[in-house]
Amino acid sequence: MVLILWVNIMPNQIEDKRKILLRVKRIKGQVQALETALEDGVECGAILQQICSVRGAINGLMNEMLEVHLKDTLVTGETTEQERRDELTEIAKILKSYLK
Repeated sequence: MVLILWVNIMPNQIEDKRKILLRVKRIKGQVQALETALEDGVECGAILQQICSVRGAINGLMNEMLEVHLKDTLVTGETTEQERRDELTEIAKILKSYLK
């Protein structure tokens, strides 16, 4: 018996995808600024603040991506009850890993 698990790789809605990509680009800019600050020898307090900002941005990205994914797969997706149950199990594993 072959089990085919439906996996949603990207947000289905164009607006959702656009918002996610904008967040990623902002994070990229924050990380580049952090790298520059480290290279330029900026004081530790300012670097720590930038790290906090990057962490907050990553958390925001995770929250938004999770919300979009849940909406696309569990709410509006055309899946069976078993597929939704399997997807929920997979999401739980991801969240446990993320929250470590």
